[in-house]
Amino acid sequence: MIQKMIAIVDDEPDIVELVSLHLKNAGFKTREFIDVDSFYGFLGTETPDLIILDLMLPDTDGFEVCKLLKNRDQYASIPVIMLTARTEETEKVLGLELGADDYVTKPFSPRELVARVKAVLRRNKPNEETKKISIGGILNIDLERYEVDVEGNKIELTTTEFKILQLLALKKGRIQTREQILDHLWGQEKTVIDRTIDVHIRHLREKLGNAAIFIKNLRGLGYRIEE
Repeated sequence: MIQKMIAIVDDEPDIVELVSLHLKNAGFKTREFIDVDSFYGFLGTETPDLIILDLMLPDTDGFEVCKLLKNRDQYASIPVIMLTARTEETEKVLGLELGADDYVTKPFSPRELVARVKAVLRRNKPNEETKKISIGGILNIDLERYEVDVEGNKIELTTTEFKILQLLALKKGRIQTREQILDHLWGQEKTVIDRTIDVHIRHLREKLGNAAIFIKNLRGLGYRIEE
C-alpha cells in the first residue's frame, strides 16, 4: 500500500512536530515547513496528497496560499485542511469558499486531526472507488481488470507500464517525481535507478499512440497526465 504524503505548513515548530508525529504513527509520510517559501520550493519537486495549512503565517496569509493552490491546475486537486487559532465563522466560510476541504481550530486534538485527514482523503478518491478512469475522451483505464484502450482499441501493457499509467491517472494534473514512481512500483525494495522510469515511459507512450500526448514530461521534476 502506498503511503500518503501530508505537507504541514505552520510557523509554530512545536505544532508541526506534534502533528507530524501523530500522522506518522497513523501510517502517513510527512513533510514539515515553518514558512511558505520553503513550502513553495518543495512543491516544485514533489506533490503531497494533502496539505495542512496554518492561516496565520509570518510571510503571507494562509488564505492567499490556499487561493494560489486552488487557482493552479497542477495543485487544484490537492486537498487542504486549514489549521488556525481563528474561530470566527466568517473566517471558516472564507476558507471553505476558497476551496479548503476542512477547517480545524486551535487548540485541537491531534487524534481528531488525523481522523479529519483520513476523512478528507476518502472523499477525494472517487476514481479509485469507481475503478475506471477516462482521459481526454480517448484513453480508458480499467483498474479492476487491468485493461487499457485507446479510441476503443485494446492496448497491451506490461505490469510495470500499467502501474505507471495507473499512478499518473490517479494523480491527474499532479507531478509525480521519478522517486515517487519508483516507490509506487517497488516500495522499499527498489534496486533500479530512477532513469529506468524514463525508459518505461517511452515504451508506454509508444504503445498509447494518439493518447501519448497526455503524458507530460516536466524537465528535472517528473511526469504528469494532463488532458
